[in-house]
Amino acid sequence: MKKRIVKTLIASLFLIVGCSFPDQYYEPITVELNPRLEIDDNGFYHLPLDMGSWQTLHRFSGIVYESDIPKEVQKVYWDASHYWFIGDTLGYAYKRGITDDFEYVYYDSTAITWFEGFEVPTINCCSYSNAEGEVNTMFAPIRTMKSDTVTVWVYFYDNTFEFNIDSFRVVLE
Repeated sequence: MKKRIVKTLIASLFLIVGCSFPDQYYEPITVELNPRLEIDDNGFYHLPLDMGSWQTLHRFSGIVYESDIPKEVQKVYWDASHYWFIGDTLGYAYKRGITDDFEYVYYDSTAITWFEGFEVPTINCCSYSNAEGEVNTMFAPIRTMKSDTVTVWVYFYDNTFEFNIDSFRVVLE
């Protein structure tokens, strides 16, 4: 086992030392965000929450460009400042069967409790651009976040492995 680790480290060192990028120009990559929400004079977007539901679902979009041409298969990461925790019960699982008349009957239910305390993000973590350069992610704040301002970060690596980041703020109404 020890020999295997040493061999892996030596091989990795050769790759790191032996590989370099030639001096060439890489086309710039940009992401044009479209939160698909109304914006105010201060640059804050506003999302009305559905108070009749636990979560409000909303899609954020954007277009990835490489030298002003839509770029396909670019990974874009999303993150948000807010998250929530699952309480004592996530939901219920129902056992069901079929009667002699081929009708479903539910004969037992079990509360799903093993997720208690589980952290739930309000946004999906990542997406890839399609052939038109479009990226999308789902944002799902909960109703107890009403009146909060959420910061959403969008980041990606360009052709030279540079880290690029952008953000916008969403007021939950």
